[in-house]
Amino acid sequence: MPNKLYNILVPVDFTARNKWAIAKALELSNTFNCNVHLVYTNGSTKNSTSATRSQETILRKLEQLKSLYSQQICGEGKLEISLLNGNRQKELSNYIEQYEMDIVVVGLSKFNLLHRIASSISISRMAKKMQIPVLGVRSSGLVCHYKKIVLPVSGELPMRQIRLAALLGRAFKSTVYFVSLRKHAEEQKDNVVDMALEFVQSISTIPVQCFLLEGQNLAKSTLEFSKKINADLIVVNPVKDLRLPGLWNRMTNKLLSYGSKIPVMTVAAPSGKQHSK
Repeated sequence: MPNKLYNILVPVDFTARNKWAIAKALELSNTFNCNVHLVYTNGSTKNSTSATRSQETILRKLEQLKSLYSQQICGEGKLEISLLNGNRQKELSNYIEQYEMDIVVVGLSKFNLLHRIASSISISRMAKKMQIPVLGVRSSGLVCHYKKIVLPVSGELPMRQIRLAALLGRAFKSTVYFVSLRKHAEEQKDNVVDMALEFVQSISTIPVQCFLLEGQNLAKSTLEFSKKINADLIVVNPVKDLRLPGLWNRMTNKLLSYGSKIPVMTVAAPSGKQHSK
């Protein structure tokens, strides 16, 4: 993780959910003085007349977004727009690597169940395959600042998540809450919560609190705890531990990022390929 944010990617498709993703990206831009990239991926690679017209229409819409939102950037950041052609995942992955994106912000639908499920799965896949933090935001999650950041821990020490939480915590003067299930803590030879506390204190002076939660499912207990303290952000790793319980949730791969009204930042464990800045 870098020590500051330089570039934020917002994939757009000109639907309503883009509005809150862009709003959150602009807020982060004004806090960290970083650039916001609005990117549309066109699955077609044809060179027909109709395809050319379609691209012209898309570019015109992107220009309209740039004109509308550029004036809302108060810091040193800039608003960039791009149209990509080809496979969405491949093109976005190339863009993330080429322009060194630090975070992706995506908007989540309010009502469409199938799209919300697809969004959750794509968030997890993007975070893991593209090795980049992905922030899912819905219309109810547009808090102005992240004063309370919840970070569930289980198993190995989540160093990437901790570094990101510390980065946001310094900027927003936040308190970070490490949470784990009591049953996990009792089973572990080394207490990962204590290890997380020691690590964050070694890299930052932000306030930290640790809690052992009751329950059998880390995602469910984390969500209940976050609601209780009125948390502003949950930072998670897209692993099996953070799937919500229940048959329907298992069938639909219902991750915490999909089941929470509180914004969730999904940060995958490193795979050996990371940007250095």
